[in-house]
Amino acid sequence: MAVSTPICDFGWKAVDFRLKGIDGREYTLAEVRGPRGSLVMFICNHCPYVRAVIDRLVRDVKELQAMGIGAVAIMPNDTEAYPEDSFANMKTFARDHGFTFPYVIDETQEVARAYDAVCTPDFFGFDADLGLQYRGRLDASRKEAAPADAQRELFEAMKQVAETGRGPEDQTASMGCSIKWRAA
Repeated sequence: MAVSTPICDFGWKAVDFRLKGIDGREYTLAEVRGPRGSLVMFICNHCPYVRAVIDRLVRDVKELQAMGIGAVAIMPNDTEAYPEDSFANMKTFARDHGFTFPYVIDETQEVARAYDAVCTPDFFGFDADLGLQYRGRLDASRKEAAPADAQRELFEAMKQVAETGRGPEDQTASMGCSIKWRAA
């Protein structure tokens, strides 16, 4: 089921976390934040919306990292119900797509709940002081990639955050597969 993210709550503060990365290390918000901003992304391996944009996402994050934006990708899904999103498959997915950022698992789903993440992909772009400045989409892609010349909305927003500390007023919500929550 496709769902859309809420509108950006400008200034909302990033929530700290300690999550296991595919490299065996644990990562905290302090370790992944950048001097000019931070991007916290909720993604998974199996979602067609993520798969449609993953190569563009990796490209854009690599360019943003060069501008001082830190980044982390968090996999929030229930891996028992969705084995394609398993830790082993996360390692393969990151390697196959050349991730330049930590890919971590939210096994308890507490971090996804703290961020009020609703879908994959779900992007949270923060300023240098960890205030939310962007809660939008990567670009116009859906289950299929948008045209190659599509506006790079996430990239342009986070570049603006790196340069000015503020995100754009107009943002288009991200759309993707609902997070696969564990049964209560």
